[in-house]
Amino acid sequence: MRTEETFIVASIAGSDPTGGAGLQGDLKTFAAHGVVGTAIVAAVTVQNHGGVRAVFAIPPEVVAAQFEALLDQVVPRAIKTGMLLSAETVAAVADVLARRPIPLLVVDPVLRASAGGALASPSFPAALSSRLLPLAALVTPNFEEAGALLGRAVTEADAASAAVELFRRLDGPAVLLKGGHGRGMDSVDVLVTAHGVVSLGATRVATTHGHGTGCALSASIAARLARGDRMEDAVRGAKAYVHRALLAARPLGSGRGPVAHGVTAD
Repeated sequence: MRTEETFIVASIAGSDPTGGAGLQGDLKTFAAHGVVGTAIVAAVTVQNHGGVRAVFAIPPEVVAAQFEALLDQVVPRAIKTGMLLSAETVAAVADVLARRPIPLLVVDPVLRASAGGALASPSFPAALSSRLLPLAALVTPNFEEAGALLGRAVTEADAASAAVELFRRLDGPAVLLKGGHGRGMDSVDVLVTAHGVVSLGATRVATTHGHGTGCALSASIAARLARGDRMEDAVRGAKAYVHRALLAARPLGSGRGPVAHGVTAD
């Protein structure tokens, strides 16, 4: 890990009271990677291991104002977006980035909590595709999220072709189609960049304690890109980090626990 200079990374996402996902999980992941984490609140969730009980959107103009305030003080090396909830918030973030671009933008197109509950409005995928993804370096959908962006179902069997189709349709960011929701013995992610297609496999971890897995992966990639890793190296390193975090995961109180964000990042 490079430590001779300070790398600052920002997360624009929702708040999770259990601390396993969203902004809280992202900040833990940033800390594990030795980068300085900053946070812009896009929504507040009421959730636990049983699912999402309620979601409250932060007004888009307030999200934009938080973003501008951060940029007035420091320009992050990379930004990761998570739960943005609405088309209006997507537009607010995109408007700031159009004026003050950040070249290393990782977009996690969060639609739903893994424990259950919608985390995005119906108009969200179209707004994401038209406004934010053209500014991104990488988008990290799971099967459901890729399907929403493509307008068709995506399965484990056609993951590679779907990732290529999404890359061509978006005509901008690299695509990392995550295989964590698959059923095979290996969890296979497909990375598509201008340099080609790479399948990244790892033995699936048999655990019920994986809250925040997607957030940890995208936050780890953003931190690694900020530190200077090439895209494929950043994705490989992040996948290995999440694998270790799943192996070390434990229950939280009476329910499903989060990934163990504090495991060794490298």
